[in-house]
Amino acid sequence: MSHWLIAGASRGIGLELTRQLALRGEQVTASLRAGSRLEALEAALAPAGSRGRLLEFDTRDESAVRAAATQVSEPVDVLVANAGAYGPQRQTSLDMDFPGVLDLLDTNALGPLRVAQAFLPQLRQGREPRIVFMSSVLGSMALEGTFNLGYRASKAALNKIAQCLADDLKPEGIPVVAMHPGWVRTDMGGPNATLGVEESVDGILRVIDGLTVADTRRYLDYRGQDIDW
Repeated sequence: MSHWLIAGASRGIGLELTRQLALRGEQVTASLRAGSRLEALEAALAPAGSRGRLLEFDTRDESAVRAAATQVSEPVDVLVANAGAYGPQRQTSLDMDFPGVLDLLDTNALGPLRVAQAFLPQLRQGREPRIVFMSSVLGSMALEGTFNLGYRASKAALNKIAQCLADDLKPEGIPVVAMHPGWVRTDMGGPNATLGVEESVDGILRVIDGLTVADTRRYLDYRGQDIDW
């Protein structure tokens, strides 16, 4: 049994990660923002029984993230920083909602780093600790296209943060990867996406289970295939 921390678990990929991990007998700590609906996450955690825990924090709030980390005394083996947003309607190079995109960058790029820094003491005590930043192929600098610039920029920034954290933690043997979950039928991905959330999460878990320090600094999809940075 390993201890997994899923930051951003109230819906979509985070909720399904929590559900599958609880069913396979892992210890799961799952977070959501205050005011989010609890029912689905409580149901997903139910199979874990006493091995499940809920935390409430907004990844944009450093003091709240660090306060939540003080509630976790056990080692953490896997951190999945999943909390994210798609951002405002206006986010092109010709028409930008600047305040909205600044908030998006705070959520998608800096939020995962806040969580990783806050829970690093617990990760350092973990058994084969791993950090996974949930990114997107849209963050690839090699990918063409101009739509949703704010979202793309936020994920590109997250990818750079993943690279730097990977380099900083490699001497400690803690791998850090950025992961693209595929285009998934969630509230964010929409009904026309090509993947069901169960299929995506099944692949994500297989990839995470196999991660070693040799994989650090990789940008992977849910099948374990590399993506160009």
